[in-house]
Amino acid sequence: MSITIRPYQEGDAHDIAELYNRHRDNPNPVAGGITGAELERELAERDTATFLVAVEDDRVVGTFGLFHSTGRRSARAGELIADMFFVAPAYRNGVITGRLFTEAVEWMMRCGCLVLRLTVNPANTVAFKLYRRVGCVSVGETVPGEDGNVELHNYIPLILRGVFHDLGPEAVAELGKLSSFGSVTRGRDGELQSDVRLVDGVRTVGYALVLGGFTLTADIDVDRGLLLGATLTDPDGATRPLRTAAAPYEVEEPVGGRPHRFGDDGLTAELDPAEGTLTVHAEGHHGPVFVSTWPSAEADRSAGWREGQARRLEVRPVEHGVEVSERTGGNLVTGTLTLHRGVLEQRFAYTTRPGRIFQTVGLRQGEFALTGPDGVERHPIGTGIGVRDTSEVVAAARTAPAGSALAWTDGTTRVALPAGHPVRLITTTLVERHLVPDADGTARLRTEFATGTAPAAPRAAVHGQPLDGQRKVTVKATAGGITGWTEAGTKVLRSPAPRTRAFGCNPRWRAGAWVTREHHRHSLATGLGWGVAATEWEQKHPLGLAAPQEGVSWEVTAPERTAEPVRIDVRAPGADEETVLWLTPDTPADTTVVIDTAGTRHELESGAFRQVWAAAASVRLSSGHWLHIAPADPADPVGTRELVLRTTSSGLLVGCASADPEAAWQLSVHPAPAI
Repeated sequence: MSITIRPYQEGDAHDIAELYNRHRDNPNPVAGGITGAELERELAERDTATFLVAVEDDRVVGTFGLFHSTGRRSARAGELIADMFFVAPAYRNGVITGRLFTEAVEWMMRCGCLVLRLTVNPANTVAFKLYRRVGCVSVGETVPGEDGNVELHNYIPLILRGVFHDLGPEAVAELGKLSSFGSVTRGRDGELQSDVRLVDGVRTVGYALVLGGFTLTADIDVDRGLLLGATLTDPDGATRPLRTAAAPYEVEEPVGGRPHRFGDDGLTAELDPAEGTLTVHAEGHHGPVFVSTWPSAEADRSAGWREGQARRLEVRPVEHGVEVSERTGGNLVTGTLTLHRGVLEQRFAYTTRPGRIFQTVGLRQGEFALTGPDGVERHPIGTGIGVRDTSEVVAAARTAPAGSALAWTDGTTRVALPAGHPVRLITTTLVERHLVPDADGTARLRTEFATGTAPAAPRAAVHGQPLDGQRKVTVKATAGGITGWTEAGTKVLRSPAPRTRAFGCNPRWRAGAWVTREHHRHSLATGLGWGVAATEWEQKHPLGLAAPQEGVSWEVTAPERTAEPVRIDVRAPGADEETVLWLTPDTPADTTVVIDTAGTRHELESGAFRQVWAAAASVRLSSGHWLHIAPADPADPVGTRELVLRTTSSGLLVGCASADPEAAWQLSVHPAPAI
């Protein structure tokens, strides 16, 4: 039978969930899978604009969703976010992919939402090149952040709707013949690079669309979502300017201004006047210890934990805090936010149901404790540990019942959340809290902080002697890092050199150890990236590399005998965020890591977590030996230099992150864990 593409219908949820659960490469993976009820709830909570389903013989074989928000991100006026775009493997070489995309774009043009946004793992080169081929452009970050994706935009609906009335009958006829946008746009390469051009101070992207013998060129103001101008060239080569119609929406421009600050006792709260995001900072902690999004006055425009949108907020000071109001149409939300004596009080009054609130705990090391009806659970802080990661399908999150108590501590700072109402646990450090009004009509949220509750535990000492034998380390500028390393005959790192391969979410893996500059590990918008390197390195000496254009250099000190550890010094005097030494240890598919997190030793299987931060780590290698990784100077301030360990289908990735201009790391191989 032929493939039918139709809107989502009641009863589809179970089949869609089963489709996703059958395939590990589905776009919204959740460990253990999801149920039809959870998917149905997710579509409702995202305020879905439309959800298309491809069906053959009553079997769902493909999906494409358009959303106003996803939990992680929020769309601006005139935008929709594409997600849950999936085609079963057996159908990927056919026409379903193009038809789903084309029908989604046509639906957008009819409804007046004219900018399509989507995210893609750039290491999935097939999907990335497909999106580029159908006109998706890069206007923001060109490398993946912590979530592993880059965001692309598609402005073809905006262009076609803006000039359709002036195309002329022949060009319109050619447009009507199109069955897929893959044949419309002139090819863009599959590289990770920005498509933005700065014209008179305006960030723009250009399009060239081929309509039969006609060529339509257009320029877009990406920050305001506006069609700036367009021309049409006919088959004879004659070019004329096109009259453009205004978009049926107006994008809210961000309001400038400094954040509003308040607090005491070593705690400072900051309110972003543009989005309403609230962050709480504690003295001595790298990054905020707590983040709370603003509950939008428009329920279908909820701020995401990665991104909110510009809002018109009125802010006035009150005792120990601020009062914030947002009015949209007939809807009004007023929040009174105070921080005093270690207690953050958030009180909200509203005329109609506001959007969702997501809160992130910024402690990266330490322990999470959940006290509920069945007792107390304790887990190391880490993604996928104790709480399954449901960031791709928030509705599948575990719910802590009313009366529960949630607490996080790293020995120095403690964050406690008494749950007066049910709380969703999206990850160990990310929750969704619902606004439930009390008898007086006000919804109240309370978060408690304590600092200096205990001295930070000293970093664990290295135990056991390293292997004793010959060492060989090879550093190649062409690969940008260490391409070979053996300790007494034991292979330490994996490297694809001289080839380039994908590793995790990095499409440009070239070495077993390399250095990149990244956004802050606590960046709300991105988090720490994946080590995608675009730098050209110079070989300063056999074990030293430099990238003058980036202001980064690093060198390896590797004594001939393995009894002395390897030391890697990284220098980035001009870096204003993070410099990271990345490692791909030579481990089996399933391995064991031993970590020091906030002074406590934990042994974890690689299949039991997705990401964990540590002060030091020992990793079991394929040989059975253990690679120990730690800052070279035990006196370094705890928390400013940290390790991140990520498990991927490619293997284990370790990042040694530092926000300092100079950092040194010590690596050694032992018969047993050195922690």
